[in-house]
Amino acid sequence: MTCKPNLSLATLVALAGFGPGAWAAEAGAEGFIEGSRLSVLNRNFYFNRDHRDGPAPTYNSGKASDNGYSEAWAHALITRFESGFTQGTVGVGVDAFAMLGLKLDTGGGRNGGRSSFDVLPVDRDGQARDEYTKLGGAAKVRLFDTVLRVGDVFPVNPVVAAGDSRLLPESFRGLTLENTSVRGLTLQAGRLHAMSQPVSSDLRENFATFYGGPVDAPWIAYGGGDYTVNDYVSVSLFGSRLKDVWNQYYVGTSVTWPLSDELALLGGFNFYNARDEGRQRLGQFDNDIWSAKVGLRYGAHTLALSHQRNNGDDDFDYLRQSDAIFLDNSIQYSDFNSPKERSWMLRYDLNLAAYGVPGLSLMTRYGRGSDADYSNANAYYMRRDANGDPLTEQKRWERDIEVKYVVQTGAAKDLALRLRQATTRATAFESDLDEVRVIIEYPLSIL
Repeated sequence: MTCKPNLSLATLVALAGFGPGAWAAEAGAEGFIEGSRLSVLNRNFYFNRDHRDGPAPTYNSGKASDNGYSEAWAHALITRFESGFTQGTVGVGVDAFAMLGLKLDTGGGRNGGRSSFDVLPVDRDGQARDEYTKLGGAAKVRLFDTVLRVGDVFPVNPVVAAGDSRLLPESFRGLTLENTSVRGLTLQAGRLHAMSQPVSSDLRENFATFYGGPVDAPWIAYGGGDYTVNDYVSVSLFGSRLKDVWNQYYVGTSVTWPLSDELALLGGFNFYNARDEGRQRLGQFDNDIWSAKVGLRYGAHTLALSHQRNNGDDDFDYLRQSDAIFLDNSIQYSDFNSPKERSWMLRYDLNLAAYGVPGLSLMTRYGRGSDADYSNANAYYMRRDANGDPLTEQKRWERDIEVKYVVQTGAAKDLALRLRQATTRATAFESDLDEVRVIIEYPLSIL
C-alpha cells in the first residue's frame, strides 16, 4: 500500500518550526513602517514565435489565422509593497501588489490566442485585451523565526513555484510558512486553494497543469527545505500533494567545488517521483524523472554537460506556467520530459566583466532528446499519429542564445536588457519554431 502524505495545518505548523525551540526575535527588530519596502518594476516585453510550417494558434475576429506567427509587444508596471513587522514576540505585517499590463502591439491575428504563448489575455473572440490588472495582498505574522502569510502569495520551491517568464507573474492564494531557525536551513510549507495565470486578473482560478490541462483539484499542499551544508554544497528535499491528482516528491543537490583560485568543479542532481492520487483526475501514472550535471568554471567561462531521463510512461507534469520543474534540461521552450525520453545538453556561459564590460553576460546551450514513446501513456497524456497509433521514437532538439546587460552605475543603474532566441525542431510530437524575446526591466526602489 502506498503511503500518501496528508499535509494538515498542524503538520505545516510543526514543519515550519513553531515551538519553544525557535530562536527568540531580536529586540532591535525593525518596526512596521521602518521595515517597509515599496518598489516598482517596469517591464517591457516583446515576444515573437514563428511556427515555421504550421499555422499559429492565433485568432482574428474569432477565426483561426494561418500566418504562422504569434507576436506581442506589451509593457508592465509591477508595484510591490512589503511592510515590516510590528515589534514584540509576535509581529504582524502586510504584503500587497498592484500590477498593470498594457498592450502596445499585437496586430491582427498575431496575439497568440489561447496557447502557451500567454503574453496578453484574450477576449471571447480571441482578440488581445488592451490592458489588464492584478491586485492582491497577504497578511503576515512573524513568531520567532517563522513567518506565516495568508492571502496572495508567490512560493518558490521545486514543487510549487510562481512563474515569472511572461509579462506579469503568476500567483497563488492560500497560506505559506517559512522558518529559518537553523543556520543554513530554510523550511517551507503551504496549502494553496487557487492560482492566477500570468494573463489573468482573476486571483481565484482553478488549478491547471501544463500537459494535462485544467484539473478539478480543491488544493495543493507542500513542504520541505533547502540546506546549505557548507560554502560548496547544498541539498533540497520537498513533497507536494495536488488533491485528487498527484503526490510529487523531489530531492536535489548542487555542488560548486573550488579546485584553485580560477578553477571550480560544478555538479548537480535532481530527481522527481510523481504518482497519481485520490480520484486520479489525470489518470494513473507513476513517473520517475531525473537529471545530472557536471561542469567546470574557469575564470569568466563556464561549461556544463547535463543528462536527463524520464523513466515513466507519461509526460512529467507540473502546474501551468509555473517554474516548478527544477530539471537541468528544462529550458526556454522544451522540457525534455516526455515518456521514456532521454536527453543531453551542453551549456556555455561567459561573464564579460573579466574583459572590462561589467554587467554583460552571454549564454548559449544545445539540447537533444530521443526515444520519446507514448505506447503506454494514459488517456490524458496520450499522443497519436495520423493513423491513431501512439507516437514512438520521437526526437527533438533546441538551441538557445541569451545576451544580457545590466547597467552598473548612474541614473539608469540596474536597468536590465535581455535578448533571448530559441530554435527548436522535432518529429511529430512537438512544434518546429523559432522564437525571439526582448525583455527590458527597470526597477525603482521608492521606500
